[in-house]
Amino acid sequence: MSTPPALSGSWLVRTLDSAAFAQAFAHAALAAVFAEHLIERTAGRVTYLTVITGLCLIGAAVLVVRRRELTLVRVAPTTLLLFLGWALASISWTTDTRGTLGGWLELTAIAFLAVVIGNTRDTLQTVRALADVFRMLLTLSLALELLSGVFFDIPFTFLGIEGDIAFFGPVQGIFGTRNALGFIAVLALITFYVEWRTVSVRPGLSLYSAGLAALLAAFSDSPTVLVLAVATAVATAALGAVRRAPRRIRRSVQLALGVTVVVGAMAGYLLRERIIAWIGAGTDFSIRAELWAQVASFVRFEPVRGWGWFGPWSRVDFPFNAVNYALNDRHTSALSAYVDVVLQLGWVGLLIFIVFAGLALGRAWLVASERRSILYAWTPLILVTLLVDSLFESFTLHGYGWLMLVLCALRAGQSKSWRERIGDAPRSPGAASGGPDNTTTGTHRIAR
Repeated sequence: MSTPPALSGSWLVRTLDSAAFAQAFAHAALAAVFAEHLIERTAGRVTYLTVITGLCLIGAAVLVVRRRELTLVRVAPTTLLLFLGWALASISWTTDTRGTLGGWLELTAIAFLAVVIGNTRDTLQTVRALADVFRMLLTLSLALELLSGVFFDIPFTFLGIEGDIAFFGPVQGIFGTRNALGFIAVLALITFYVEWRTVSVRPGLSLYSAGLAALLAAFSDSPTVLVLAVATAVATAALGAVRRAPRRIRRSVQLALGVTVVVGAMAGYLLRERIIAWIGAGTDFSIRAELWAQVASFVRFEPVRGWGWFGPWSRVDFPFNAVNYALNDRHTSALSAYVDVVLQLGWVGLLIFIVFAGLALGRAWLVASERRSILYAWTPLILVTLLVDSLFESFTLHGYGWLMLVLCALRAGQSKSWRERIGDAPRSPGAASGGPDNTTTGTHRIAR
């Protein structure tokens, strides 16, 4: 199917097909999703949903214009489609059909934005766009915290900013909670590091970016930040060891690392109380333990298929209202992505989710261990952060966490999967931009 002659040379098609527009779309989509809390608190939920809907329509137009560069089986991971399909199927047994449909549409919309970005930007361009967005939002967060806690000495309650920066935290920034700020700060640190190593920006800007993210991560006083930092450091060291190992023993090193991870996970579980006490997260963990125990009592009634997909918890739908009533609290999630998936989509949904995320991490890890550029380390390190954080938060099931998970899974699938063996598949996304796995940005679609 070709573009009609009347449109092939139009300014609209040329604009949608341009590298500059792809760059602008990536920045706009990433900024909108990561600024969800800010947009909702200042302009309302309807405004945020309208922005996401508009971006999806524009993204669909971009894919239509670029359809010659795409192959259907390479557009999105099969496991992502399975997860979305199971979530949609839950409409048939949910306690609230309308709520489940709304939750599924939002889940699919964010995933679609990630698919558009992943098919129009290569890895380096994605890292640079994310770094720009992180710099802007973290700078805004610090500025508002200083205004609230130092200059005006009043909380900005409409944004959820308590103004405690003068007391060294905890601070929330524009993201609503200290755990959300800490999580995003860790993602930003990884992105800024890769941006610096690829010499994408001036050293002074890299230093400012890293210092900003580290400062806000520390001031967030989030107990999960330390866990994420340790996990990321261990993953970085392990990946470095694999990359330095001679090729003839690399498989053995990978196997040894896998065994070490399993043993370490078991040891961490057995020593969880000491670890929790050491990082000072006893109160947070006790809250989660009570919540998970209450959730488990409802999982027993629907263990296989769950209660239906909603995403963030509804305050009026069962069983979420019953869980909060029993705990006399107002939780908006199960404070664990894995527990949330079991509650909403059952053990079948959890299995699909684990396969989806596990394949993405495995593929990304293998690519990063085989290719020398530091650029390829970005995807597995981000995935490690997402999956470790999923033990304590449900960020990866909606909004920016879900966007990052889908984007990384798409990048990993394009880099190493059965799709590479399709003989007639184009090399793109953005065929002229060097492909998704090229360490250079090419010449035809360079926008920066």
